Amino acid sequence: MRKVMGLIMVFVLFVVGFVSKCADGFEYFNLTDLQFESFYGVSAAAAAPRPLLVGLTLVQGAASRGAVCLDGTLPGYHLHRGYGSGGNSWLIQLEGGGWCNTRRNCIYRKTTRRGSSNFMEKVLPFTGILSNKAEENPDFFNWNRVKIRYCDGASFAGDSEDKAAQLEFRGQRIWSAAIDDLMSKGMRSANQALLSGCSAGGLASILHCDEFRYLFPRTTKVKCLSDAGLFLDAVDVSGGRTLRNFFGGVVGLQGVQKNLPNTCTNHLDPTSCFFPEHLIANVKTPLFILNAAYDSWQVQASLAPPSADPRGYWRDCKMDHARCSSSQIQFLQGFRNHMLNAIKGFSMSRQNGLFINSCFAHCQTERQDTWFSDNSPLIGNKGIALAVGDWYFNRAGIRAIDCPYPCDKTCHNLVFK
Repeated sequence: MRKVMGLIMVFVLFVVGFVSKCADGFEYFNLTDLQFESFYGVSAAAAAPRPLLVGLTLVQGAASRGAVCLDGTLPGYHLHRGYGSGGNSWLIQLEGGGWCNTRRNCIYRKTTRRGSSNFMEKVLPFTGILSNKAEENPDFFNWNRVKIRYCDGASFAGDSEDKAAQLEFRGQRIWSAAIDDLMSKGMRSANQALLSGCSAGGLASILHCDEFRYLFPRTTKVKCLSDAGLFLDAVDVSGGRTLRNFFGGVVGLQGVQKNLPNTCTNHLDPTSCFFPEHLIANVKTPLFILNAAYDSWQVQASLAPPSADPRGYWRDCKMDHARCSSSQIQFLQGFRNHMLNAIKGFSMSRQNGLFINSCFAHCQTERQDTWFSDNSPLIGNKGIALAVGDWYFNRAGIRAIDCPYPCDKTCHNLVFK
């Protein structure tokens, strides 16, 4: 039964696992790595049935192509085979997990699963859009479902190296090697495919969308989905541009410029062309944008990081939206307006889809409670999984934009303590 009040996930923060401060003062809040401690008072383990666990496959031969993680180890992915009506359909999910923009924080990153396959989990749970259960994932449960691991730190888009620091910035090569390996395992003959991704992986799904489409014949239905990947070139609470400065470091350090679309770089600087708002209007392949209007990661790390809020005026607000003052809510409404302006041209194309809900959330496709459950978030009377399915299979046009906060009572808002 749907709850009348919005569902609130309460997370317990462990400082070491949650906040890492980079050399340039940018603090990266990795919301995608957090595990929730309670769910209406029920433990996480008891809140959901045991998920499917899928093993890690390393891409053999990738090293000979220079397609390696930051530390030089092999990249990898998790593949669960489809069957029946979905046996010839493929869903590729690009993992998220931030970026590194300086030699120092890339050196740190290569000692984690975000920079080395030596530290990657050997099995991962497949939930939400990756679930193999029809009652959890009605449209894609029996597809071939893949999660490509993220170990480069530039949204699968860099191609450079720092020999002195023993750093390999090979995201573009990792993308190509992983996709080629999957093509050899049956994806080449797919009759339908969906490229998806969350957070930094959501940005990657935009960057690689047309490239993915061109791998297949015209007869193959190919579309793309970006979940929480609409990072905005926004002004922070101090009037600066924290995320622009950070992205500038990523693009410059990792040699991203050469892999950015020339439809953007022919009139804008490379850093601007790492922001999706300057890319989405030129993506030719059908694209669905799923994003929270008050994206938790962007509120925490782009709009109100400690570097822009040294006195901590925003600390309580960014940890729990219910503690925001009226002036802070007004600032956040300005961020939502920026997002809506950024998608105006994109939304005019009938082939594209939108689901912009007025929630304080980040990444809603891989979490079962937000993707498809009895009380998952709605716009109108439609949840995320059905909206994406209706759009992909052309059952309905989906351009769902929520009313502004606080009107949506179906949100699964993130609250940090």
